[in-house]
Amino acid sequence: MNRLTDKTALVTGGSRGIGEAIALRLAREGANVAVCASQSTEAAEAVVEKIRAQGREAIARQTDVSNAESVEALVTTVLDTWGKIDILVNNAGIARDNLLMRMKEDEWDAVLDVNLKGAYHCIKAVTRPMMRARTGRIINVSSVVGLMGNAGQINYAASKSGLIGLTKSVARELASRNITANAIAPGFIPTDMTAKLNPKIQEQLIAQIPLGKLGSSEDVAAAAAFLASDDAAYITGQVLVVDGGMVM
Repeated sequence: MNRLTDKTALVTGGSRGIGEAIALRLAREGANVAVCASQSTEAAEAVVEKIRAQGREAIARQTDVSNAESVEALVTTVLDTWGKIDILVNNAGIARDNLLMRMKEDEWDAVLDVNLKGAYHCIKAVTRPMMRARTGRIINVSSVVGLMGNAGQINYAASKSGLIGLTKSVARELASRNITANAIAPGFIPTDMTAKLNPKIQEQLIAQIPLGKLGSSEDVAAAAAFLASDDAAYITGQVLVVDGGMVM
């Protein structure tokens, strides 16, 4: 299935985990993909090679999404390379977990700067070219934590909940230009971030999932590919929860 033939996608946090899976899935569906990494581009370049092996074009760029100038430079590079941006996936995210009474202000700021402000910067930077083209797909990767909260993650939960409000507001602002904005809220997906959890906590989490198993990065990537495609042309301002039924 090639639902995204000749489309151009920009995926932040695309060098590993869910972001990598999304980048590869969009390429498999026919898109050319810009893979954005926050630090070294070595991992991003590896994803680019996998995309090129599928017969699609790809580039890797190091970008600090919390910095507006860095994001603007990234978008300019993508536009110079392909002339358009059809799909933006805001997946870049970090966690600095701590209990409320112990959380330092810099732990709060770091998470909000990357997870929420980063998405704002990227959306703002792609809005003008998408409006000129009178089409676009904006997909923000939130979390079930943004829907239900989680002890020890007030900064992360606030950022992911904020992404949902951002998504709905952007959807209302840009709908008249045929630009959709939707969010995906993954449940417990094994990634480098979740691998740090105690095995007993992981078992407790699985016990809360009606389907009785963990999800995968590919499950989230499938949702992103759907929202990026014409199959979702009449869907905007929505939150697609990919969690095996955990928070229903």
